[in-house]
Amino acid sequence: MIPQINKYNLDFPSPNSANEDGIVAWGGDLTPSRLIRAYQNGIFPWYAKDEPIIWWSTNPRLIMELNDFKLTKSLKKSMKKFTYKFDTNFKEVITKCSTVPRNNQNGTWIQEEIIEAYSALHDMGVAHSIESYLDGKLVGGLYGVVVGGVFCGESMFAEVSDASKSAYAMLIQHLKIWGYDFIDCQVPTEHLKSLGAKEVTREYYLKRLEKVRFEELEHFWGSI
Repeated sequence: MIPQINKYNLDFPSPNSANEDGIVAWGGDLTPSRLIRAYQNGIFPWYAKDEPIIWWSTNPRLIMELNDFKLTKSLKKSMKKFTYKFDTNFKEVITKCSTVPRNNQNGTWIQEEIIEAYSALHDMGVAHSIESYLDGKLVGGLYGVVVGGVFCGESMFAEVSDASKSAYAMLIQHLKIWGYDFIDCQVPTEHLKSLGAKEVTREYYLKRLEKVRFEELEHFWGSI
């Protein structure tokens, strides 16, 4: 039986107790304190409209080692088309991401309560957006959550070819400069694997996360 989260308690079951699908628990809420606690423990929310909140720790887990990102010649050329900003249009980025269906799920998983919850994390400096602009218009980007030395990627969108991949490449450049360890890509997808992400076991992921989850890094998200 999948345990239900007590709304008066921020504790989660161990991620290693997840069932074979990767579900750790259900219920609770999306307060900043609970979301931060979840990510610090390798757990993230993912659920469809009219479902209770479902908390996951998948096995295998997909991660991107920063040096493994495949910057092809064509992508390098595409990157020159765009200008980039961090954290200037977070809510529009997550709202545009909400129009993109998540893999293996009917409809979008980014509902209004998700948008509000992650916008609150953004206001706290915990969630960040990376944005691609073409002729001054937002045409692609992604957002995610910072946990110590890990960037947990949540979703991306592109209205122009390579707009989101270019933003991703720009993110990786800066994460290297700022001393991040890796990107948590969460659920394996062929798209991210094609960019260099790899599947690892939950055990391996949690050990890596534990080493860096409370790191305090110097970075300047609004600096570009």
